[in-house]
Amino acid sequence: MSAAISSTASRAVSEKFVLEHPLDEFYAQMGLPLPPLQQVDGEAVPQPYKRLLVHQNDMTPTLESFHGCDIHLRLLGRRRKGNGYFREVALLLDGTDQPVEFGAIRIYLDRFAPKVRLQILEERRPLGHVLQECGVKHTSRPKAFLRLASDHVINEALQLTGANVLYGRRNTLFDPREQPLAEIVEILPPWRKE
Repeated sequence: MSAAISSTASRAVSEKFVLEHPLDEFYAQMGLPLPPLQQVDGEAVPQPYKRLLVHQNDMTPTLESFHGCDIHLRLLGRRRKGNGYFREVALLLDGTDQPVEFGAIRIYLDRFAPKVRLQILEERRPLGHVLQECGVKHTSRPKAFLRLASDHVINEALQLTGANVLYGRRNTLFDPREQPLAEIVEILPPWRKE
């Protein structure tokens, strides 16, 4: 694990945060328990999930590079709470609509310029894509890596059946003033060799 990610993981232990947030918001809204999940060390994440999750880059460009295809989103749920805009999404490959991520995100809309907010609220492209297109300076800092069991909510979003062991991460995006722009739980589907 790189020193930067190791340092981030060490800080995560001392910082107070909710591992499942903002995914917990959507499950509470649906009246459902969260699927069983546990925090794992980045070194314990198997490939190719490690390559896709254990870094300090945005997931959208990482997934687009890995799959060689642009990504769009399918909105599964949304809500506003104070200055927070919450959305639950599946990220899909352009052309095939193959799901490559299930995510829950809390976006602090008031920390974005009006034109960026407008693109976010159009709900067509993932936040990482919008930030890249609009040149929004930010850093991505994973706070934890996750291993979890899929449930019917995640299976439906990722077009899966049965019990699946999945990997993901809890990430925060920060602006140059160290204010959070977004908090994200990012979960990948099982790896299937083509």
